[in-house]
Amino acid sequence: QTVLQGIILLPLRAICITFLLLLAWLVASIATFCQPGRGFLPLEGWRRRMIQTALSGLTRTAYFVMGFQVKVKGKVASLPEAPIFVAAPHSSFFDAIICALTGMPSIVSREENLSTPVFGAILSSLQPVAVSRQDPDSRKNTVAEITRRALSRGQWPQVI
Repeated sequence: QTVLQGIILLPLRAICITFLLLLAWLVASIATFCQPGRGFLPLEGWRRRMIQTALSGLTRTAYFVMGFQVKVKGKVASLPEAPIFVAAPHSSFFDAIICALTGMPSIVSREENLSTPVFGAILSSLQPVAVSRQDPDSRKNTVAEITRRALSRGQWPQVI
């Protein structure tokens, strides 16, 4: 009976997750379409709200479909309280749960990830601080960008 459930559930979950992923890609593409100052200016207004609500909801739904139920104990620090939010260790796809629960903050990511099909568009909508592994000044530039965003007095979202 368990094998039969797996044979039925696995394809259903895969189809649902694929649909949710494509829907997230669509939301991210709409929110960043003709974005002024792409990558240099923060998303504002309806674009930021769309990312915070729709993308966060779709991410939570995808994890629920995968069988994960996350409960938050305590209160997430607000942007004025903590412009930089640290989550560790960040070594798996579970990092997306933290992003969804904290309102889709900006993240620090490899520059190469931005060119990945589908995921790249979703990642770009989070306005990441892109780290180039080929640039010797990348660490210094990354620290400077994180500092600039943290001192922006709420113009940029939290950086995780």
